[in-house]
Amino acid sequence: MTTRLTRPQQVERNRTLLLDAARRSFLARGYAGATIDAIAEEAGFSKGVVYSQFSGKADLFLALVAERVDWRAAENDRLVEDHSGPGALIALMRTSERRSTEDVGWARLLIEFRVAAARDPELNRRYAALHAHSVTRLAGAIAAGLAKDGVTPVLPPHTFAQLIFALNSGAVLEQAADPSALPFSGLEELLSHLVIRH
Repeated sequence: MTTRLTRPQQVERNRTLLLDAARRSFLARGYAGATIDAIAEEAGFSKGVVYSQFSGKADLFLALVAERVDWRAAENDRLVEDHSGPGALIALMRTSERRSTEDVGWARLLIEFRVAAARDPELNRRYAALHAHSVTRLAGAIAAGLAKDGVTPVLPPHTFAQLIFALNSGAVLEQAADPSALPFSGLEELLSHLVIRH
């Protein structure tokens, strides 16, 4: 016997299917190349269903970013529960690098979107709010991990979180041209010296 979904359940299911289709479409075509038509077709819906949930392509992409920010922040919080002091910091850095390496398509896509958003003040404002939340959550994880061992960072945790994001983005771009560029082992040692007062 088939169970009928309630209206809220249908809306939530459609949203999930649309976001999954949008992610596949963005990864396959890039942010500029993906279209609402292609995303709707990928999800098996009409464009009307897309627009009933999202205002457009940018709204879909930002919803994907918001999901990813929350997922990554929760993973970072779990890491800090299992590590402390410099070990927590290194675990956070290694996890950040692993994410970029394992999902390089997303890392490049996010860079593409950030460049597009920088040319659109409203879109940049919306993205900047999500990014600020991501930086704040990572900074909180860094501070919590170091505080467990009473380690005093040389740099404020917020600055260090920004540095991790900046180095990851730069490494993604460098490695697109030269896959052997900026091995993480060297960056890990550099960042540890920058943040921890010995």
